[in-house]
Amino acid sequence: MGRDKRSLRVAGRSLLEIALDKLRALPLAAAPRMVGGDPRGAVADLHPGCGPLSGIEAALAASAEPLNVFLPVDMPLLPANFLLWMLHRAQITGAPITLPKIGGDPQPLCAVYQKSILPAITASLLAGNYKVMPGVCSAVLQPQDLDVFDIESVAAADPDILSYSFLPVYRWFHNCNRPEDMEGVENALVFSQ
Repeated sequence: MGRDKRSLRVAGRSLLEIALDKLRALPLAAAPRMVGGDPRGAVADLHPGCGPLSGIEAALAASAEPLNVFLPVDMPLLPANFLLWMLHRAQITGAPITLPKIGGDPQPLCAVYQKSILPAITASLLAGNYKVMPGVCSAVLQPQDLDVFDIESVAAADPDILSYSFLPVYRWFHNCNRPEDMEGVENALVFSQ
């Protein structure tokens, strides 16, 4: 993006404000917090320079809660109701990792993680393995402990999920990584609320 994505403005708000508002809409036991290098109250990475897996590690280490919802700031079109649905799913299944897939691609930065996976993530980072999917999946001893679900299949089975946004589900996971990714996001965000 060439600059800090958190401060990019869409529909009059920063991407950070949009993400925090979505998390504040959830019945969380603690206020949502940001992970990263921002000195204004963010949780600092324990292993700086090791990418998003280090951010997940820092958030889990700083949390006192068994379940933790993760939402990247560069995914502004994801409905808060979907995060709530995913949190309820994690509570029901008890899986250490609850992670959506869209178009066959896992979305490990938009997930619910149990604090119990923290030692495996730390071990992965210490071993020099910084990729998110292998890092979080290293915490899983049995395949049934990993709840990776296909959001298209879930929406087909439960059409009420489609009421969370007028946008098709594949747009919910639109990532704003480059300036051109921001095109059309403002209109979609304004109309989806």
